Amino acid sequence: MGRAEERRARQGGARRGKQQKVKKKGIRRFFTWKKMLGAFFGLCLLAMGGFYAIYLMVSIPKDNDQAKLESNVYKLSNGQVLARTGSVNRETVSLDKVPKDIQHSFVALENKTFYDDQGVDFKGTARGILKTLMGKGTQGGSTITQQYVKNNYLTQEQTVSRKLKEIVISLKVDQRYSKDEILAGYMNTSYYGRGAYGIQAAAQAYYGKDVSKLSLAEGTYLAALLQAPSQYDWQTAGPLGKQLVQGRFNKALDNMVGMKWLDPATRAKTAFVPPNDAKVAPGMEGQTGYLVDAAKRELENNGVDAGLLEAGGWTITLNIDPAKQKLLEAAVKDQLTSKLDPKKRKVDADLQAGAASVDPKTGSVVALYGGQDFMKHQLSNARTDTYQPASTFKPIILASALNQGAETQDGKPIKANTIYDGDSKRPVKGSDIPFNPPNEDDRSYGPITVQDAMNQSVNSVFAQMGVDAHLDKVRDTAVAMGMTSLKGKRAVPAMTLGSYGASPLQMAAVYATLDNHGKQVIPSIVKSAEHKDHKYTKPDQIGSQVISRDAADAVTSVLTGVVDDGTAQKSVAGADNRGNKQVAGKTGTSDDNKSAWFTGYTPDLVTSVGLWGEAAEPRTVNVDGKTVTVPKGGQVTMTNGAGEDGRINGGSIPARIWAAYTFDAVKDGSDKFDLQTDQGAAVQPDYTPPSNSARPPSNSPSHSASHSPASHGPSNSPSGGPSDITKSPSNSTSHKPKPPKSPTPSGSVDVSPPADPLNPD
Repeated sequence: MGRAEERRARQGGARRGKQQKVKKKGIRRFFTWKKMLGAFFGLCLLAMGGFYAIYLMVSIPKDNDQAKLESNVYKLSNGQVLARTGSVNRETVSLDKVPKDIQHSFVALENKTFYDDQGVDFKGTARGILKTLMGKGTQGGSTITQQYVKNNYLTQEQTVSRKLKEIVISLKVDQRYSKDEILAGYMNTSYYGRGAYGIQAAAQAYYGKDVSKLSLAEGTYLAALLQAPSQYDWQTAGPLGKQLVQGRFNKALDNMVGMKWLDPATRAKTAFVPPNDAKVAPGMEGQTGYLVDAAKRELENNGVDAGLLEAGGWTITLNIDPAKQKLLEAAVKDQLTSKLDPKKRKVDADLQAGAASVDPKTGSVVALYGGQDFMKHQLSNARTDTYQPASTFKPIILASALNQGAETQDGKPIKANTIYDGDSKRPVKGSDIPFNPPNEDDRSYGPITVQDAMNQSVNSVFAQMGVDAHLDKVRDTAVAMGMTSLKGKRAVPAMTLGSYGASPLQMAAVYATLDNHGKQVIPSIVKSAEHKDHKYTKPDQIGSQVISRDAADAVTSVLTGVVDDGTAQKSVAGADNRGNKQVAGKTGTSDDNKSAWFTGYTPDLVTSVGLWGEAAEPRTVNVDGKTVTVPKGGQVTMTNGAGEDGRINGGSIPARIWAAYTFDAVKDGSDKFDLQTDQGAAVQPDYTPPSNSARPPSNSPSHSASHSPASHGPSNSPSGGPSDITKSPSNSTSHKPKPPKSPTPSGSVDVSPPADPLNPD
């Protein structure tokens, strides 16, 4: 064989070897890149073909038939009709009646490409469909044209088929109608809250004027409102809602500047203009309006579109028990409102009460008190989370500590009988942020058990415990238990004093979770919601085990001591209608006496009662030597209100309201808690630390097996029991002699089982 032939033979063999190497067997031969690319393009062509078929089949339907709109019927749990609502307020106006700058504010905020697009945002729509398939609820991303199509031709339901119809119809509407016609249709069919459909009705509902008379600021607020009318209505919005709607207001104006529709000088002069108060429809007097409003908000929060709900046709049954509702209203009247006399005491005009009562086994809201009259005060006191819950937050700290097995700075486990240093203004150890809160009246307790510190609401102990239990974990525990207003808030030492706001409904959820042995309770006022064309799926009201049963039951045991030996002793433990009911609860009173709380529970019922000072009219007050203007609705002191001599504590009016209502509401219920715990006031302690000789013995009768290592002298609290004021360090002025401190460096020591509890080492 010649050289040329040998070379050809070698090359041929090499080629055959390569072919043999790349040859694939089995399932791998079906997944070559060419086949996968071909399959991808095939799917794309198939999808395009399917969409084209849908495009040919779907035509622009007729407008929604407004003649089919009906009233909503709200019923109590026994079937009794509470209210009928849902009359439609709509007036269509041509676009030339809407000032041009207001038209621009809507476009700048909702759909900056409106005048150039083809009616559909394919990227945003694809994202919305994907999230709908993933079960993540209502999603945005729609153009003004798509929103108009949804309002005028389709339903508010979030399904893939409805979304595909929306895309096709939007493309056809954009081809058939001018941009001005579409914008006018969008502004006239959108729901703005307060029963107002269309911008003309909204202008009247919010500013009492024709749309043509609206200023840029007023019109821009209406544009900002559209995303969440109930949440962003300035009259009833909470702090977060107000912050969000102002953010959207500013975004609209800033976008207008960027699009050359508004000059920077005019932008700088355009300030936010709060709307007028809403005119309440007849039939919403007393508590009715609060109950209806709470039900509507719950439905909206659970996915029912506000416009769809307002369109009517719903039968909504509430969990409200008419007998318990009547008892709660009577208790507030007897213990508070009947004693108010604004002509005699100006402070009485500022007093506001809110309450929520929950069945811990089902999560049902069986009674709710939102204020004296919905016609006069639409912001529900049962739902507002503006005011500090103060010391009613302390059980959350203990629950978190017990749940995670937290330890003191000395490495001792935190239990009901763990001893802490209860001296006032004792610096908290282990915190990156210096903190040394005073106790009420700057009183120092020296060595004191956790049980007794809870009974007497000792700030210094729970400030230290909060750090010991890790503040971020305490915050997360609070959110999981139901204090949702804390979500996203910074975990700081001052949080341990209940400095972040909460609503009675939230605090009822927290304590219901304790009563339910650590299983999350999500309060619900809606029992069912039915509509012939729409389905409402009620979420579960009992969630997962957010804290262990051991932790929850131990906290309940400890809280029985607050009632029998602590700050709620006179008003709750000594109530004439108590019978043999075992009770757990906690009082709370915020700095400057701006709020006072009692949240408590029996085995069958949890109720949170809050009382606070809300300025009925603007006034000037003195704060640290400076004159400060408090606007209407601002926080003011309650001191000397309702005929009380001095400050109103959680153990006074709120606790009396609670007792007057609860013991009658549960008279046929269980007497004793089913507790699985070996600690706390509800069980006999294994060890009783010695009394501190530096303090006089208490003359208060005991109703539990709790024993204190340090008894205390009589209190000056109006309730007749120890007070529970949560005060910030800057407001403490009293300085009383202090007894010897515990020698423990961390300020805490476990008493089980050393012979000398003050010298464990």
